Amino acid sequence: MARTRIVLAGEGGQGVQSIAKILVEAGYEAGKEILYIPNFGVEQRGGVSIAFCQIADEKIGEPRFSKGDIVIMLSDRAIDRCTTYVNENSTVIYDSSVCSKKPECKAKNIISVEANKIANEQLSARVFNIIVLGVLLSATNVLKLSDIKNAMEMALGKKFDAKPELRDLNYKALEMGMGLIEKAGV
Repeated sequence: MARTRIVLAGEGGQGVQSIAKILVEAGYEAGKEILYIPNFGVEQRGGVSIAFCQIADEKIGEPRFSKGDIVIMLSDRAIDRCTTYVNENSTVIYDSSVCSKKPECKAKNIISVEANKIANEQLSARVFNIIVLGVLLSATNVLKLSDIKNAMEMALGKKFDAKPELRDLNYKALEMGMGLIEKAGV
C-alpha cells in the first residue's frame, strides 16, 4: 500500500468526524503513517462535515490532496460538495437511504449502500456511523478488523463499560457494514 486517500462527507451530527478519528487512531496503533484534517463549520449539526484522511506505510509528504481513492457521501449536500474529489480511479460510496440522488461523476466504482436504513430498522440510529466505518474498512482493506476494534475500544470504551450491550451493538454494526461491501462485490 503506497497511500490511501479518503474523503468522508455528510451532515453535521452523522458522525463523520467520529469515523475519521477511529480510523486514524486504528492506523496509528497499527504503525501506519496517518493524517486527518477535519473540515466543518460552526454549524456542527446540520452543516456539511468533511474529513480528509490519509493512511500510508511511508511518510505522507503533503497534507492536502485533490482526489480521493475512496469518497464516502452521506447526504445530498455532501454529494454536491465532494464530487470535485472524485476521478476515474476513485471509488464512491453513498447512502441511498439518505441521499435522494446518485452521485454524477466519473469514478471507477459508484456503490450504493443503505447504512441509515439498516441502522434504523435493524439496530439503532446511534450506530449509523459505525456501519459506515465497516463499509469503509471493507472497501479499502487498509486496516485489519482488530485494529478498528481496538480503536473503537479506545474511543468508546467508557461507554461500553457503562453499558456492555453497546459494545455488541457497535461490533454488530461494524460487521454489517463490512457485509454491505461484500454484497456489492467490491
